[in-house]
Amino acid sequence: MHRRFLRSAGGFGFGRAIEVNIIQITPGAGNMYCGNCFRDNALVAALRKDGHEVTMVPLYLPLMLDEENQAEGSPIFYNGVNVYLEQKSPIYRNAPQWVHQLVGSERLLKIASSRMGKTNAEDVGEITLSMLRGEDGHQARELEQLIDWLKTQPRPDVICLSNCMLLGLARQLKEALRAPVVCLLQNEAPYIDNMAEGLRGQVWEMMTARAAEVECFIAPSEFYAAQMRDKLKLAADRVRVIHNGINHEGYTAERVAPNPPVIGFFARLCKDKGLDTLIDAFIKLKADNSIPQLRLKIGGGCRPIDEPFVERMRARLHAKALLGDVEFHPNLNRETKLDFLKSLSVLSVPAQFGESFGFYIIEAMAAGVPVVQPSCASFPELVEATGGGVCYRHDGPESLANAIEKMLHNPTEAKALGLKAREAVRENFSVQRKATEMAALFDTLTPNPTEA
Repeated sequence: MHRRFLRSAGGFGFGRAIEVNIIQITPGAGNMYCGNCFRDNALVAALRKDGHEVTMVPLYLPLMLDEENQAEGSPIFYNGVNVYLEQKSPIYRNAPQWVHQLVGSERLLKIASSRMGKTNAEDVGEITLSMLRGEDGHQARELEQLIDWLKTQPRPDVICLSNCMLLGLARQLKEALRAPVVCLLQNEAPYIDNMAEGLRGQVWEMMTARAAEVECFIAPSEFYAAQMRDKLKLAADRVRVIHNGINHEGYTAERVAPNPPVIGFFARLCKDKGLDTLIDAFIKLKADNSIPQLRLKIGGGCRPIDEPFVERMRARLHAKALLGDVEFHPNLNRETKLDFLKSLSVLSVPAQFGESFGFYIIEAMAAGVPVVQPSCASFPELVEATGGGVCYRHDGPESLANAIEKMLHNPTEAKALGLKAREAVRENFSVQRKATEMAALFDTLTPNPTEA
């Protein structure tokens, strides 16, 4: 196996061959699509392609993916059924192992997967806090089992956690496996800030304390790096920025802009992502009728908890006699996602919650589709880095409608933006580039890497 890059203070070059042995720990989301699962799975595939040894370990529930599962063959640790019952029952925590194996069977895990999205927010907060306590939490037995299994695998040079809600694992993993721990960051802050006030403060406090046990954090944008440095009280040099990247396979075919034009939305079908705002903007555009036969396509993940919201959006469109001009495409696989993106004139996901990156922006651009995004969170950073769209000052659906209308009235300029974005994303936002930068960072943390 060969991996060629040169470690240097100023950046990454090429030179001696180095192979890094990595453990990637990633929570699964059962029968629902999860952006972090996609990110980690693609990253592991790219690292392996470059010759690194990577053991990908799923937690809680199986990974649902639209590419080959890189965790195939690894057991699922912190079985979601056991984690929940250990949180609720002191008796179950001390039950014999055979009871845990029986209750945490594959069949019951599938049932738990189907119920994801229906969990009480307070329960999630309490479990998060317990997980952050690690060896002192209610799931300490699960941590011991994870470590026992990892000790049977080749000793890692570095351990990578998928998000900072897993920081409770860091201390014991670091001590038992004698390897540094790094932690990826993505959208934890809005998730935690939506917890009940008392729990929210405890989670941030515990997370800040546990952050000391991690060598460094990797943020997907400058915006989110600054936010998490503040949240976790981290020194500037402890948070590195490595932009996310995508697998560009399948995006290369030329795209013909649709006529009549089509506005697209591709993200989780929920209020947080601004779907209601885009629908209201679409209603305004149709009322103005300045773009005849305009259509709207809505795609992305739809969990059971999202379905009532989606039905309300359908009802809103139906009340305006516009439901026939709108298509809903939930839970697309990779192939149909690519077809969906290529069918758009422009994409907009007007999220206001503080998006740390937004894969949908890069995916649309990779398909040659320009974007219209609010001037907040990571969006200006991504648009500036690619030149693939515009950011508008968000003050309601009207401002979004005006920005979309302006772009659709200038199809030549929109096409140029899309082509420019496509090239920039291909060069700077590939998962292979992310893997190269991650591996080079891992090398700086590893005192004795295996040399090929």
